[in-house]
Amino acid sequence: MNSVRHRPLLAAFLLAALVSGCGSKPSAATQEPAAETAGEPAVRRLRTVPLTIVTNDGKRHVYTVEVARTADEQAQGLMYRRAMPKDAGMIFPFPAPRPATFWMRNTYIPLDMVFLLADGRIESILADVPPLNDAQRSSLGPVAAVLELSAGEAARIGATPGDLVEYDLRDLQGGTE
Repeated sequence: MNSVRHRPLLAAFLLAALVSGCGSKPSAATQEPAAETAGEPAVRRLRTVPLTIVTNDGKRHVYTVEVARTADEQAQGLMYRRAMPKDAGMIFPFPAPRPATFWMRNTYIPLDMVFLLADGRIESILADVPPLNDAQRSSLGPVAAVLELSAGEAARIGATPGDLVEYDLRDLQGGTE
């Protein structure tokens, strides 16, 4: 039986009522600034972890995802990113399960939002969320994390509610801020 390997992050990291989402190819293990685009702030690359989605057909789909740990990182999310590879994404872990609400302000790429339960199973998927709008999109109930992937990725791999998402955030605790 597959088991989820994740641990809640520091309780000090609280979220605003609305959390912005979006994405790009993760880079180095520490944060590093990216070039500033005309009139837009520099995009920070966050620390990354491997993440695997195990679909109900037993196939394993591996990604490298940036981890938005702090309130500031979660508020920034994938805003101002212009592209994101298919094998990349961003995960937003919460210190305790809660209803999650996201928007796409200043997010230039369409996304799939995958809401994750505390046991690592997919609660729900919002597919092909359009960019550049403030419409709120929410989980169905309390979730432990939200995974953002390129739009269409969940359908491409056949991900559905109940599928398992494996990731381990333990080595990110106490990281640089």
